Amino acid sequence: MDLFSKLKGKEAQPSKHLAKERLRLVLVHDRSNISPQLLECLKEDMMKVISKYMDIDQIGTEVTLNSDDRTVALVANIPIIKINRLSL
Repeated sequence: MDLFSKLKGKEAQPSKHLAKERLRLVLVHDRSNISPQLLECLKEDMMKVISKYMDIDQIGTEVTLNSDDRTVALVANIPIIKINRLSL
């Protein structure tokens, strides 16, 4: 689809959209009072724990903070390659 958009002369994501998304992420981090380093540590810890039970795509993993007027949510998108069957 990206190729078709380029052929039609449309950008995949205009710079206006990217700038707006970056600003939103900065505001969410400010409101939640969580540094980017802390968020990265949290992501690494989550990946270690989940990796005990599943093979995951670590490169495709995304962990972000989303917020609205009242709440902040931690959102993790972790692609699963294979579930490890444990003998308990």
